[in-house]
Amino acid sequence: MRILGLIPARGGSKAIPKKNIKILDGKPLIQYTIEVAKSAKKLTSLILSSDDEAIIEVAKKFNLEAPFVRPKHLAEDKSPTLGVIQHALKFYEEQHIYFDAVCLLQVTSPFKTGKFIDEAIEKFIESNCDALVSVQKVPDEYNPHWTFKKDERGDLELFTGEKEIISRRQDLPEVYHRDGLIYITKTSVLLEQNSLYGSKLTYIKSPSDYTINIDTLEDWNKAESFLNSKKA
Repeated sequence: MRILGLIPARGGSKAIPKKNIKILDGKPLIQYTIEVAKSAKKLTSLILSSDDEAIIEVAKKFNLEAPFVRPKHLAEDKSPTLGVIQHALKFYEEQHIYFDAVCLLQVTSPFKTGKFIDEAIEKFIESNCDALVSVQKVPDEYNPHWTFKKDERGDLELFTGEKEIISRRQDLPEVYHRDGLIYITKTSVLLEQNSLYGSKLTYIKSPSDYTINIDTLEDWNKAESFLNSKKA
C-alpha cells in the first residue's frame, strides 16, 4: 500500500508565536516529528505542507521535502485539516502520482516514534477500515456513563440518556478520545467521501507519555518538563 506521510505546519500560530519552529530542548519543534517520521519504514513518501517560508526552510535543513507552498486560504485559524490533505493529494494527482492512503503527523504531537507509526500503519492495513486514529482511554470520572447534561427544566440527566447510573467503576465500558498523534485515511475516503474518518473507523492506543499535545504555553511547559524528566 502506497502511503503518503504528511506533516502540516502553518505559520500563523497565535497562542505560541512561530510555534512549529520554536526551540524545544535545543531543537525546533518540527524536528521531532520529522525525525520520527523518517525513521518509520512503512511510509512511501514524506512531505511538508506549509504556507510559511521560514518553516519550509527549517524543514529542508532536515531533508524534509516541501513540494509546494500551501495556499493562504488553507492556512487560516479555521481552515479544516481535510482541505489541507486534499490539496496535497490533488497536487500529486496532477503529476499522475497516486497514494492509497495518507498518514497525517501533526507537529504539535512531537512525542511519538517511528515504530509507533509503523504499528499504526500495519493495523490500518490489516483492518481494511476507512481510517485509523490514535486514542487514549477516557479517565473513568469523565466516562459518558458518569457525565451529565442539563435537561429542558435545567436539571441533570445522564449524558447517555440512560435512566440508571452505572454504580461500579468496574462495570463502566472502556471509552476513548482522539489524542492527535496520528490519523490514517484511505485516499478514496478523503476525496470521494470528503471525510477524514469514513464509515468504518479503527484505532490504536497510544502510550500515555506520547500524548502531550502542544497548543498553549501551558502545554509547552509540560513538554519541557517531560523532556527534563526523561533526562533525569
